[in-house]
Amino acid sequence: MSKTNFIPYVTGIMILTLGCSLTILSDLGTSPFDALLVGLSMQVGLTVGSWEFIIAAIMIIFNASLNKQRPEVWGLLTAFITGLGIDLWLFLLQTVIQPEHMFPKLICVSMGLTVLGLGTAIYLHANFAPIPVDRLMLIIQDLTGMNILFSKTLIYLFFLGMAFMFNGPIGIGTLLTVCLGGPILNYFSPLIGKRLSAITSSVNNDEGNNHSY
Repeated sequence: MSKTNFIPYVTGIMILTLGCSLTILSDLGTSPFDALLVGLSMQVGLTVGSWEFIIAAIMIIFNASLNKQRPEVWGLLTAFITGLGIDLWLFLLQTVIQPEHMFPKLICVSMGLTVLGLGTAIYLHANFAPIPVDRLMLIIQDLTGMNILFSKTLIYLFFLGMAFMFNGPIGIGTLLTVCLGGPILNYFSPLIGKRLSAITSSVNNDEGNNHSY
């Protein structure tokens, strides 16, 4: 993986895991997928990040069968880094961010959704081993012709049902994520794509000029 891919890959994951952590700490409910992870952590044990990795392994097998390709084992690396990022941000922020009233909770969850969408758009455009749940979003998009908005919303609804089963933190924040998560990502995706393309072209031009001497 080139430097132009590696930097947005890592940067995007760290940004999106910050967004995940903010929604969890908002105490208003988080995304259906993260609500499932938190529910499993509370009901079964292990950290939220550990369940990120476990669920990712299961989804890699499912995605491979759905896409009729070999399992994308590199997705485990992304899931591992994502799990570590979530656990790290929760560890660093849980004593700092403890909103008690509705307004700061809404600010926290709104910031989390925005940061999450931005980070997801950045790391997806790095085009290297998406998180399995995001790979599923892309597979559904390819198979059905849906845009990111509809494919992500469909996946949200599935994990919402799973989160209910494990008593995950579902609330206003979850509803906001289901309604706004797709549009936020849909908004950032083309903007980030253009920006990264411009950076890549600039880097390639600089390398070409250096080679010409």
